[in-house]
Amino acid sequence: MERVITKEKIEQFHQRLICTEKSSQTIRKYLRDIRKLQQYAGDREVSKELLVSYKAYLEQKCHYKVSSINSYLAVVNHFCACMGWNDLRVKMIRIQQDAFAPENREMTQEEYARLIRTAQHQGNEKLSCLIQTLGSTGIRISELRHITVESLRFGMAEIHNKGKMRRILYPGELQKLLKKYAKKEKIESGPIFRSRSGKPLDRSNIWRMMKRLSHAAKVDAAKVYPHSMRHLFARCFYKIKKDIAKLADVLGHSSIEITRIYIKSTGREHKRQLDSMRLVIGDGEQKKTT
Repeated sequence: MERVITKEKIEQFHQRLICTEKSSQTIRKYLRDIRKLQQYAGDREVSKELLVSYKAYLEQKCHYKVSSINSYLAVVNHFCACMGWNDLRVKMIRIQQDAFAPENREMTQEEYARLIRTAQHQGNEKLSCLIQTLGSTGIRISELRHITVESLRFGMAEIHNKGKMRRILYPGELQKLLKKYAKKEKIESGPIFRSRSGKPLDRSNIWRMMKRLSHAAKVDAAKVYPHSMRHLFARCFYKIKKDIAKLADVLGHSSIEITRIYIKSTGREHKRQLDSMRLVIGDGEQKKTT
């Protein structure tokens, strides 16, 4: 059988993704990525040589970041596995992990508090509660729909994601805050965070709300996005518990290696740690000891 990417094969891939219960957003991304490969391959048969040249094309012609290229390649490998083309698997580009997180991407607790205070000052109670929910639970933005009125009665939410279920406990103050908000907004059941039409807030709406808030709060907009709250939660949790396995469970990570990325210190913190080691003996110190 010819290894050519056809509409029929893409539809077969689509059905497999549905059967494995991938999220709708993931399915759209996978199909978009495979259609990009289809466009590159044209009528040519998919071979190891073609995929290696596609990898180079993404890097040299498209000038994508390594993380983006690896994301494309992961989808290609998944597609090949679904087609039974297991001999065509391509290697990811190895990434040397940084020892610390970049300053301009990691939100501080002070900046987090400033965002909340600004939202409250603007009278935007929904956004204030939303940020505090993300920050104090560490949930993904896609899991926000599981924060329901019903869950507040039990003090925990059951998060279903990627075929797994985990329970997220609410901090006592968050539970009180959300109960008060739901009562004020007359939300008696279902998701707490919803649009005017009653539908759960989607990612794009939340993103825009946060970006506008960042300007008003004078916090670098590059730091203000839903997932940065998850990173902040992880760093604060680990600073207290020092238990990476427990943190991985709370975040819903299948691998502790993923969790390690979340708890990196910033460059400023890393430098402070290096300075505290006092392993540099200056000229003045040398003179005193001679």
